[in-house]
Amino acid sequence: MTIHPEIAKILGTLPAPDGSPLNPAAMRAGEASQVLPLEDRLPLFLVEDATAVTASGEVPVRIYTPAEADAYGLLVYFHGGAFFLGSLDTHDHVARSLARETGHKVISVGYRLAPEAAFPAGLDDCYGVVRWAAEQGASLGWDGKNLAIAGDSSGGNFVAAVAAQAHDDGFDLITHQVLFYPSLDLDFDVDRYASLRENAEGYGLETAGLLPFNSFYLGNGADPSDPLVSPIKREDLAGLPPALVITAEYDPLRDEGELYGQRLTEAGVDATVSRYAGANHGFVANFSWLPEFYRAFGETAAFLDGNAGQ
Repeated sequence: MTIHPEIAKILGTLPAPDGSPLNPAAMRAGEASQVLPLEDRLPLFLVEDATAVTASGEVPVRIYTPAEADAYGLLVYFHGGAFFLGSLDTHDHVARSLARETGHKVISVGYRLAPEAAFPAGLDDCYGVVRWAAEQGASLGWDGKNLAIAGDSSGGNFVAAVAAQAHDDGFDLITHQVLFYPSLDLDFDVDRYASLRENAEGYGLETAGLLPFNSFYLGNGADPSDPLVSPIKREDLAGLPPALVITAEYDPLRDEGELYGQRLTEAGVDATVSRYAGANHGFVANFSWLPEFYRAFGETAAFLDGNAGQ
């Protein structure tokens, strides 16, 4: 299958990379200008901003309650953005869709970004909020069953790293990990994965842009050989939570996500890898208005329901 025609249409309007240095402030301002007005967002029973008090400090969170109920499963969500972009607002629509389709109360994490915050600040914030959610279970209406974590792109990196940290710390309450087109190997050797070569150009995220986009994170103390930076490098994946790894056919990062799923399975973890044909990197955040890609939220719901409380 070729790239979806609606994606191709938008890709055709994008300017070619000019090689100029990335400007985080300008890029964040550009993201903020594209956030949907509140009245155009998917309505839910309740959406509220709060502060999670964690071991790493106070972390802003946004809590999405899909409908009125006595209790909920919890899903903690980490947005993408190459560790220096993205926010509670830019990925608000993703969190809303996750809440509506899964029926879980979603807690979106406004973690600290590079380059202003050095590694492992953002990761610490994400892990801290997961533990905070478990501690605050009663006030959040947690049913005591599912405590899932999910993230897209660099947020998927945090999902894998948080799952590993929790396992090593003996924190065994995380029931599921959901990774949308995750960035799991920050060693961008093009010989490592075929998808880095096959999807190198023309699909939005380009292989040549991976190092510049991650340079703020890597230049701020994140070592690609550290399994908390590149979770695919963790030697022992046994004992991690069941995983759903969703990848995109036309994504340079496709193969590392699929290898992570394969390695989880080989380690005895219940792992499902689901590749979306015709999709590119970022399709859950950028193209979920297309029914064939919005299906990723329903697949997430089925995964959480099928493994409930495990």
